[in-house]
Amino acid sequence: MKVHVGPVAQPELEAAVVAAGAELGPAADATALIWFGGEPARFAELDHAALEWVQLPSAGVEHWAAAGALRDGVTFTSAAGAFARTVAEHALGLMLAGARRIHLMARASEWSRPEGMRGVAGATVGIIGAGGIGGSLIELLRPFGVRVLAVNRSGKPVDGAAATWRSDDVEGVRELLAESDFVVVAAPATAATARLIDAAALARMKPGAWLVNVARGPLVDTEALVAALDAGRIGGAALDVTDPEPLPDGHPLFQHPRAIISPHTANPKSLMIPALARRVEENVRRRLAGEPLLGVVDRTAGY
Repeated sequence: MKVHVGPVAQPELEAAVVAAGAELGPAADATALIWFGGEPARFAELDHAALEWVQLPSAGVEHWAAAGALRDGVTFTSAAGAFARTVAEHALGLMLAGARRIHLMARASEWSRPEGMRGVAGATVGIIGAGGIGGSLIELLRPFGVRVLAVNRSGKPVDGAAATWRSDDVEGVRELLAESDFVVVAAPATAATARLIDAAALARMKPGAWLVNVARGPLVDTEALVAALDAGRIGGAALDVTDPEPLPDGHPLFQHPRAIISPHTANPKSLMIPALARRVEENVRRRLAGEPLLGVVDRTAGY
């Protein structure tokens, strides 16, 4: 099997291909493509009739779906799950920062002690999209003795969760929102999850609860969120992703006393490349061995 890494070469990914036992080659001769460094619109430059498999570099594939690049006849795999631990660590960091009001102390220019500090220990944490990231977050939260409520696509019980509901179980999602001290959004971006957290969802959250989004910005209605924060309806929001992204300079969320913004850094390149290389090596090995690939994209589901 000949594999091409592109449209931008990445030595660590090329080394992973070779370590798995495959041969590197030009795009025109390759039956497998490890995509790196280009927008989906450029896929046509490297696509050809003999191409069988494309490994994408991200967990989300919404941009590829929107561009119409997920063509029939090719197996596409995402990096779903490869970055779970890294993103879960960031989610935990955002939870702790919000609970302890660290953002207010970091912005302060004088000695002051913010009110309303609380702990994570013993809290109820609702995870919407309890897949790889959610599972990793549950593991990180075990020492805190939290109660976990989970929502996933299948409704299959999530290990470590006190209750699990299907994502289309409206009453279950409402119960999670109403009972959680922290609501963590980690679901994929699809047509069904657009503005999942809207004004109605925010109104169902506990007064004082924190919203944490490490998924995709469009899952949260930004205008509704700002209104809820301004009104003190929820305790705060910690967002690694936003809509729009990037946020315009001077957007009210940047300095809002109830908001923490990180600029889509839950999976920084310094951690992303090694994790992606491990996924590439494993999937190339599986392809050569005729084993099922990890992260096969479901075009119908959108991830």
